[in-house]
Amino acid sequence: MNVSTPARLGMRVVALGYLVLLLLVPIGVILWRTFERGFVSFFEAISTPAAISALNLSLLIVAIVVPINVIFGVVTALALVRGRFPGRGFVQAVVDLPFAVSPVVVGVSLILLWGVNGWFGGLDSMGFKVIFGLPGMVLATIFVTLPFVVREVEPVLHEIGDEQEQAAATLGASKWQTFWRITLPAIRWGLTYGIVLTVARSLGEFGAVIMVSSGFPGVSQTLTLLVHSRYIDDHNTYGAYCAATLLMGIALVTLLLMTLLDRKRSNA
Repeated sequence: MNVSTPARLGMRVVALGYLVLLLLVPIGVILWRTFERGFVSFFEAISTPAAISALNLSLLIVAIVVPINVIFGVVTALALVRGRFPGRGFVQAVVDLPFAVSPVVVGVSLILLWGVNGWFGGLDSMGFKVIFGLPGMVLATIFVTLPFVVREVEPVLHEIGDEQEQAAATLGASKWQTFWRITLPAIRWGLTYGIVLTVARSLGEFGAVIMVSSGFPGVSQTLTLLVHSRYIDDHNTYGAYCAATLLMGIALVTLLLMTLLDRKRSNA
């Protein structure tokens, strides 16, 4: 279908206006409100003990969640692509479940399972605190980031096929040697892309984490919870903008990294 030049220009103007209105304007307001008092005030707001603790906790959760989801994601993708087993469709549905379920529902479900009166609530009486502590926050983040590595690695495995793996097995290579020398290099860009997406979602998760966190500063407060606490509870609007800018800066670095990796993957 041929589209006239005015129509194309009109669609571009609408798309750019939509982008500016919903993305660039809010970001511009946040940056303006953050730096209107100068960089020194901004640095002071993000270097408080609560802010440093929130940043460290967010990075700790990322450091725990990413390796777990990488191992699970690669194993699951290999099983779904290379294997044929009963319940394969069910596994596919479970992998996509975090896309369909609200993060708040995830948090409530974890409370029902791991809370004091939950199915596994006995662990709390034994001194192993899950809900309103780091383990609960990690579990919530693992669930919401579950699909990313699987869904990035799976199509790559379909594309490369298994001929090289079969050839390596024929030549006497073990399964570990085949995976390390054949499969892993072939899926490296898909795996890296999935890791970047997992990091980004882990840093920005709010709904599931707030349900299983006590929210106490310096104890179980991530950067997203710090923004919420400063804005809603403390009425510290400026501090909330500064924390949001810090979080946005980390997300921007992640986005740039993801874009570079996507270009390299396209050229690989």
